[in-house]
Amino acid sequence: MIGAPQLVERPDGGAATLRDLGCRVRVADLWEPLEEEASFVHAPPAAVLVEALDRVEVGRAVLARLREVPALREVPCLLAITVGALQRLSAEDAFDDLVLVPYVPVELYVRIRRQEQRKSAFADDEQIKLGPLTLDLAAHEVRLDGERIDLTNQELALLSFLVRHPGRVFSRQQLLERVWGVDYYGGSRTVDIHVRRVRMKLGTLDPIETVRGVGYKARS
Repeated sequence: MIGAPQLVERPDGGAATLRDLGCRVRVADLWEPLEEEASFVHAPPAAVLVEALDRVEVGRAVLARLREVPALREVPCLLAITVGALQRLSAEDAFDDLVLVPYVPVELYVRIRRQEQRKSAFADDEQIKLGPLTLDLAAHEVRLDGERIDLTNQELALLSFLVRHPGRVFSRQQLLERVWGVDYYGGSRTVDIHVRRVRMKLGTLDPIETVRGVGYKARS
C-alpha cells in the first residue's frame, strides 16, 4: 500500500478494507526514501494499491516513482480512483488494474489476488502457474497470457516435470526415464527434439534452460 498515510488511513480506505479482509497491509508515504527501505528490498509486497481517488495526476506520479524502485518494479500496481476520475485516465498510465472507490471489499480482494497470481508461481496436483504460463494438467491445456498453446502429451509431460523442479538439473537419460518411462528405448536426442518444440511454441517465454554438457533445468 503506497500513498499519503493521512489519506489512506481512513475507516473506509483501502488499508482498513484490506485489514478487515485479513490481509497484511503496510502504508508508505510517497516521499519516503523507498529505495533505501530494506523491507521492500528483501520482502517486496504482493501488490501495491495506489489511492489516487479523484487526483489522477498524483496517482500517475506515484506510479512513475514506484517503477523507478528496483524492488517494486515488477510488483503489480492497482490504482484506486473515483468514478468521476475515470475519463481522465490515459492508455499510457502504468497501472496493472484499477478499482473504484468507494470500495466493494470482495472486488478489491479479487482484483489484488488476480494480479498477484498472474505474476507469481504455484503448483498443485492439477495446475502449475509460472508467471504468465499456466499448465492445467487435468484439462491438458497450456495457456500463455490467457491464450491456449497446443502441446502434445509428451511436450506437456516434459514441461510440467521440469517446472515442478525449478533450478534442478536433469540429464537427458534421467528425463527419458522419468518422463517417457524406464521402458522407453529412444535415444537422448528425443529429449532435445521435444525441448526445441516446446521452446518454439512458447516463443519468447522460455522456462527451460540448457546446462551445457549436463542436460536441462527449469529456470527458478
